[in-house]
Amino acid sequence: MTVRDQGSRPHRQIDPHALDGFDKDTFAALGRRHDVYRTGSGPAVIVIHEVPGITPLVAAFARKVAERGMTAVMPELFGTAGAVASTRYLLSEVARACVNSEFTKLALNKTSPVTAYLRALASHEHERCGGPGVGAVGMCLTGGFALAMSVDSIMLAPVLSQPSLPLPFRKAQRRALGLSDDDLATVKTRVEEGLCVMGLRFSGDTTSPPERFTRLREELGDNFLGVEIDSSPSNPWGYTKRAHSVLTTDYSDAQNSPTRVALEGVLDFLSDRLHLEH
Repeated sequence: MTVRDQGSRPHRQIDPHALDGFDKDTFAALGRRHDVYRTGSGPAVIVIHEVPGITPLVAAFARKVAERGMTAVMPELFGTAGAVASTRYLLSEVARACVNSEFTKLALNKTSPVTAYLRALASHEHERCGGPGVGAVGMCLTGGFALAMSVDSIMLAPVLSQPSLPLPFRKAQRRALGLSDDDLATVKTRVEEGLCVMGLRFSGDTTSPPERFTRLREELGDNFLGVEIDSSPSNPWGYTKRAHSVLTTDYSDAQNSPTRVALEGVLDFLSDRLHLEH
């Protein structure tokens, strides 16, 4: 690993091999432009990184998507691609995200503006990659964005990993889904037509609270496939009470571990909904 000076940003450890095998491009829409990293072939899956950015662990997850016969597409919304998620780096990007108007942090019944860009990217990637539609995996602050993208008929496989917006400071926020009323109504119509939504969280995660999954079950019924991994003090796999990132930081690849089972479930969900053969 090397350390690269980011100017006014804290020094960040860059893994020089984190993005090996990815092609870098840019995509502009709706007055926004972001770098985009792609790998693989087949139907597109938009991998929306968590805070602090496209870390080596996020890139490793995207490679697993590509290995299953899909094109993993990672837009860089913030952070430094390839940088390792140190505490200093994490805190600096949390602070940036909290003042970014593209992310709806606290408001109820409001969709984050950045999801319009992500929907445009998904449409572009669908045209580029083909297939019956696209998938999306959001994580942490971006976890709910996959649900918001489901207002479009091309979204066939939305995955919400530890969805954390709006930030759950009050009871109403803990139940909120980060969607406007109109967008939620559209998603529910799509669910009635057969759309399935997958969600992942650790049972003790207060940032992605249990009330949010309860609300998802109330709104989407059996078409919400919620996976809640035991992180209580007595859990046999040793997940800590602060376990949060199911597919990256807190992931365990041990045989039959709940996170490994969850990862396989996500990959199966994406490939099944995008009509791929295992």
